[in-house]
Amino acid sequence: MSTIAPRSSGVKHPETQPTVEPETTSLPANAYERLQPGEAYRPLVPAAAQLPELTRRSIVWGVLLCVVFTVASAYSGLKVGQVMESAIPISILTIGLARMYRRRSSVLENVIVTGLGGVAGSVVAGAIFTLPALYILKLDPHPLQTIFICVAGGCLGVLFLIPLRRYFVRDMHGLLPYPEATAITEVLVTGEKGGEQARLLLQATAIAGVYDFFVTTFQVWKEYVDLQFVPVVRMLNERARMVFSFDAISFILGLGYVMGLRSSMILCAGGVLSNFVLVPLIWFVGSHVDAAVYPAAVPISKMTALQIYRSYVRFIGVGAIATAGIFGIVKSLRIVAGSFGIAMRVFRHGEAAAPERTDRDISMGVILLGIVLGAIGVAAFLGRLPVSWTAVVLGLLLTMAFSFFFASVAANAIATIARNPVSGMTMLTIIISAVVLLRFGVSGTTGMFFVMTIAGIVCTALSVSGQAITDLKTGYWLGSTPAAQEKIKFVAVVAAAAAAGLTIVMLARTFQFGESLPGDLRPVLASPQASIMKALVEGFMSRQPVAYLLFGSGAMVAVLLEMLGQPSLIFALGMYLPLELNTPALVGGFLSHLLNKRAERTAGEPGRRIRERGVVIASGLMAGGALGGVLGAALRLFPWYREDLVRTPFYALDAPSQFVSITLFIALCLYMWFAALKAGGKAK
Repeated sequence: MSTIAPRSSGVKHPETQPTVEPETTSLPANAYERLQPGEAYRPLVPAAAQLPELTRRSIVWGVLLCVVFTVASAYSGLKVGQVMESAIPISILTIGLARMYRRRSSVLENVIVTGLGGVAGSVVAGAIFTLPALYILKLDPHPLQTIFICVAGGCLGVLFLIPLRRYFVRDMHGLLPYPEATAITEVLVTGEKGGEQARLLLQATAIAGVYDFFVTTFQVWKEYVDLQFVPVVRMLNERARMVFSFDAISFILGLGYVMGLRSSMILCAGGVLSNFVLVPLIWFVGSHVDAAVYPAAVPISKMTALQIYRSYVRFIGVGAIATAGIFGIVKSLRIVAGSFGIAMRVFRHGEAAAPERTDRDISMGVILLGIVLGAIGVAAFLGRLPVSWTAVVLGLLLTMAFSFFFASVAANAIATIARNPVSGMTMLTIIISAVVLLRFGVSGTTGMFFVMTIAGIVCTALSVSGQAITDLKTGYWLGSTPAAQEKIKFVAVVAAAAAAGLTIVMLARTFQFGESLPGDLRPVLASPQASIMKALVEGFMSRQPVAYLLFGSGAMVAVLLEMLGQPSLIFALGMYLPLELNTPALVGGFLSHLLNKRAERTAGEPGRRIRERGVVIASGLMAGGALGGVLGAALRLFPWYREDLVRTPFYALDAPSQFVSITLFIALCLYMWFAALKAGGKAK
């Protein structure tokens, strides 16, 4: 199989005709639209064009940014539970780096830098959700063990995703919104061509960056709106545990705009079912019961709406996500089977005709070899624990099955709502693995280490696969070589795994994870997600019962949605995610619908410009929101930081503070509307 060798501008690829430059700096009109029968998508950089892609410059900068963001994200994630968003900020940094050289970096080099750096957040998410739990349990893994878990999970996530690329990226073109990939693509394209669109993107990025930075970092006005100061709303909470919540930040507004009205409505519908049907229903049934009902530890009568959601409804959402994921895998089996069929034909009859550059993956033979080596590595790792070979085989099968299964779920989730249900899928992995392994005598501290190893590998795999599909879709729109993007993922995984693993080991020697222990004077890093996983694995290894009814109820919700012909995964994600993330996305979806309707009525070039400007502004809001979040998370790393360093006099007063939040969020919506409709300045 041919590869793209690192080359400088003007050097011809050995396989091709003379270098062909792209004819335009704008995405095709059908970039975000469903293709008509017989219609094909032609990327910004055509397959015949030859631009620098895998160069020393792109790899060095990408790996460097990956390591820096990994270390920062690992610390911030353990300290405040907030992993720094890396891909979108790195795409913005890439535009600046491209101008540092005499030969300006090509858009394909920028894709490589962004793809390498973006792996940071995904590997960190897999690491901090699971590995600190081993330290909380006093199991103290060796540094090489922490690195291996991250490397194995990341590589398996990439390997299992590659056969799904054509299905999610090409066959589902125009059917999945890819919000994060859209934002990254718009940043790279707009930065490439400059002009009016670049100024608009920078303007939206600056507004969102300042807005989200102050509202999420300091006490200026309320980030969350719940209207509890209104008597009727407060009464519904007290008597029925019906609570409305709204996260008034620009990032989710832009996210909802790119998702579109239909997806955001289905997502919000799942939240409505969880928060306005299931939570009140559980409260109604259990409010007169004084005893705790498993899996909760306190009586329902003493629970808030949030506690009911976390103790019961969230497990229903996990069951729905898992079942919806099964339906997604079934739908994609044709593509996966086709990929393996091609591989079998190649093995029997020799190498087939190579597809064009923009549709060329790593060969299936290499993928299969990688999966086999990964399986051997995982088996060897598990085999070093004091368990039977039966348990090792079971652990290996669980690891490989969950990694493959959740690669599809993560890709679908990221492609739809840019949110990866990492915690829910990891919880499900821990529960099923613990139940299975307990039946074969694996328990105690050995069982906890065994299960958390499986959970760590699977968690990293699904997190990395979600990020990888974003990168591959960005490359599809812009005309990157998929094989090149896939190869550098393994480089990024190793770099991020080493950085994350060593960071966690060093922090474990300086800090306590979870809660402070008597006699230990080290400061505490909250590690909220790992603390949840620790409690879960500890409970199941103590042979607590499994809430099968909750998981089964969620499964039936997904089945019902599929029977109605609706996308069950989006609805299930809405059930699982907090309502405050769903509601502002719905506002963005409505804005998108109204602006597109206005563009249709306007028609022609002005209508096309309205649609373009709307996407650019939404991408700017997501980029600025991500930058504001990164800056806020960075400030939290300093000991002098306090939220009340900047505090307004009205912050503690719910009514005026939430009124200001609502007013400013409406102002953001009006800015999107009028900036998109602005007639001045043609797109260049």
